[in-house]
Order: sequence, then C-alpha cells, then structure tokens
Amino acid sequence: MRTGGRTGSGGAPDAVVIGTGPNGLAAGVTLARAGLRVELYEAAGTIGGGLRSLPLFDSQVLHDICAAVHPMGAASPFLRAFDLAAHGVELLRAPVAYGHPLPTGPAALAWHDLDATVAGLGADGPAWRRLMAPLVEHSTEVVRLFLSDLRTPPTDLATPLLLAERILRHGTVLARHQFRTEQAAALLAGVAAHGVGRLPSPAAGAIAVLLGHLAHSSGWPLARGGSQAIARALADDITAHGGVIHTGTPVTDLRELPRAKAVLADVAPKGLLALAGPRLPAGYARQLARYRYGPAAAKVDYLVDGAVPWADAGLRQAGTVHLGGTRAQLYAGETLTARGQLSPSPFVLVVDPAVTDPGRAHGGRRPVWAYAHVPHGDPVDRHELVTSAIERHAPGFRDTVLAHRTVTGAQWEAYNPNYVGGDIGAGAISLRQSLFRPAVRWNPYRTPLPGLYLCSAATPPGPAVHGMSGHLAARAALRREFGIRLADLP
Repeated sequence: MRTGGRTGSGGAPDAVVIGTGPNGLAAGVTLARAGLRVELYEAAGTIGGGLRSLPLFDSQVLHDICAAVHPMGAASPFLRAFDLAAHGVELLRAPVAYGHPLPTGPAALAWHDLDATVAGLGADGPAWRRLMAPLVEHSTEVVRLFLSDLRTPPTDLATPLLLAERILRHGTVLARHQFRTEQAAALLAGVAAHGVGRLPSPAAGAIAVLLGHLAHSSGWPLARGGSQAIARALADDITAHGGVIHTGTPVTDLRELPRAKAVLADVAPKGLLALAGPRLPAGYARQLARYRYGPAAAKVDYLVDGAVPWADAGLRQAGTVHLGGTRAQLYAGETLTARGQLSPSPFVLVVDPAVTDPGRAHGGRRPVWAYAHVPHGDPVDRHELVTSAIERHAPGFRDTVLAHRTVTGAQWEAYNPNYVGGDIGAGAISLRQSLFRPAVRWNPYRTPLPGLYLCSAATPPGPAVHGMSGHLAARAALRREFGIRLADLP
C-alpha cells in the first residue's frame, strides 16, 4: 500500500524514514515541512506503531493497542507547535487524572485541580502542594528540560535546581520519609512505577515529578476516538507536504532503500544492528549490543458491558487507575520485577477510555485497557493475574467481561520489533541510560555511518508519545546533511 503526493514523480527522495511510530511520523513531519522529498516505510499494514487503535471484538468499539493515555503528548513542545487541535485531534481529560486504591481506606486521587487533590490528601495535602505547585508554575520550563536532547544546557539554573531537589527526595531512600499517609505515598509511587524499574531510583523520581505535576497542568488526556487519531493527523500532514508513506513494506537491510541523503530509523538498537550489520564500526556496534532493555508489559484488552465497578466511587472519575498496593508493596514488587522475578502483586495500569471519552462506548459495550509489569521476555498469559488485580478493587468486574485478548511480554516484540522482550519503553530507564541513549555520543541521533540517524525512543528524551526523539533527530539531519536550521520550538 502506498499513500502520498509524490508517487510516480520520478525524483529520488531527499530523506527516508524507517517506521511510522510517533517518532518516525514526527521526523517525517519535520523533514517534509522543511521542503524535502520524504518517504516513510512501515512494515505493518497500518501506520502508527504505538498509536494504533483497532476494533478487536466489536466493529463499533475501538481498542488502543499500545498507548492510550498521553500526558507527554499534551505537554510535548513538538506536538504543541504542530497543534493537534488544528488537525482535528481533540485531547480529552477526566476530572481525576489518575487514582490509586489501597488495601484499606479511601483511594488516593490526583484531580486535575491541584486544590481538590490537596484537600483529598488530608495531613499530606500541604506536602503535596509544596511538591507540585512550583512544578506546575514552571511547567513549560520543566517539560522543555525533560524533553530536550539532554545535551543542550538549560537557559536558566532555577528549573534544574527545582527538579534536582525533588528528585533527590523522591528518587532515593529519602522517598520513604516524604509523606505521613499511605494515600499520598502510594499516589506518587504509582507514578514513579511508570519508570518500569527498581524503586526508588533517581530515574523513577524524575518520572514521578514530571508525570505527577502534569496531572495538574496539561493533564493526562486521551485522544477522542482513540490514539490512532494522533497518528492519522501526523501522517496526513506528511502527505499534504508531498511526502509518501509505504505500508506493508518491511525493511530488513539499509541497501533495500532508495538512495537518499539522509535515512532516519525509528528502530531499537537491536533493529539498527540488524539493518546496518557489519557496516557499523565495531565500537559503536558493541555499545548498541550492550544496550539494556527493561521489564515487559503483559497486556489484556477487555470488551466489557458497563463501566469498571470500582468500589471507591472516586475511581469512577479517573482516566487512569494504578494498582499495586501501598508504597512499600509497590517498591518491593517493581524491584522484584526488575530483577527478573514475577511479583505476586505486580503493578497494573487500568484505563476505561469511556470515562474520559463517552463516545468509546456503544450500547453499553466499551473497551478496557490494562497491563501488568512482568519480567523481561515473560512468555506467560497473565490474563488471570490482571483480572484478579482489578477484581480486588472492582468486585463484579469479572462478570462484566464479554471478551478479552492477551499479549504476553514475549509476544510484543513480534507485534513491534522496537519492543524488545516486551519492553514497551525501548530500553531500560536508568539515570545513566537516560543520559546516554543509545550510546555515549555527543549527538545521540547521528550514527557513524554517513547520513544514517536513529530517531526512536532509544534516543533522548526517551519513551512516551511526544515525537521529540523524531523531531530532534530530523533537526540534526537537516543541519548536517542539508544545511537547514529550524527555529527553536516555543
């Protein structure tokens, strides 16, 4: 299948992009808007990578196959400049960004409204405000720093200092002493668990302060109609600027591509080794081979009849729900998983999209999206584990399930080769590897091969749907290969 405006024009492309996940599409948008002839190649029959939505069980009910909630999409400088709304994409926010039920007592709720969150956290309300309010006030600067190439010095030191103090307190052993109540402690620990690694850690602390404060600023939204809406908007912009997208066209060797001045690969380091083979210098190839991948996600897609019957009424307004118990239980479970052992009570994320986007429900039928953190490469069907975790906090959920589909950790890589061993973050998130993804180089996007760039989530700023890795790699290629310098994003 081929779509686009330059098919049959006879001209060789200026640039080629391998992969149409959010970063590949962002790279394509950036290159095409700069006036280049661009072609994108996608192995699957549809574009999107982690932004695909499909009707798995019912033709009227769409399920988000990978990413469902997009806090980084709402905050991303690239997507803000692209202006999703102007391209027909509406980001919807639930009143409660995320919630966290506990074994005893009420669930902890992170309302979009910071004051409401503070009021609900009782004795820890003031501590939550001290943590989050300055971050919300400086959210633009915080996001710009986190979603940079992690090489460019910040324009001011206030933001790094603001973050360093909070990461030290919430990303080290000090984290165990920051809150007096289980509600606040678990609420932040659930966000830190998005780091998919041992807890506490500086990398997880950074994720906690970044994602945590976004709940009270740009939010944790869903795209109306499903995540595919974001991919479709980016792809439409590429073709509107003359780009060509080839789907169902796997690339197994760089020599299969048309001759172009720049090639940008939205692939994992393992994929780059397969594409470039022995042509890569030995030292760089060794660094790619040593690149570490993290734990896996075991996903379950449900078709259900009615909303998730959460026992705590507050969770019924939550866009995302974190399951995993108290802070101590989360720390123990995530650390065990990072060591390659299955936790008896793993961290589980649950999204009932129709809470935020009622249009996702049809005649009472609606999708429920859930996954558990499991060891890297885990081959076991974890449907019962995930269902039992939800049932503990939503009695009767099991009775609402009309159909389900499981994707094991091991199966993810077959769906998307970037998810090596089921690692949907395209690489373990540690402090060192976050700074030096995928290799120790000043320009993390440029490879030693002339004109070849890496633009996947294995490059800074890392995982999530923000497009910045693709955008920043494209900027690097434009500067070096074409002498084109773009204005900085706002």
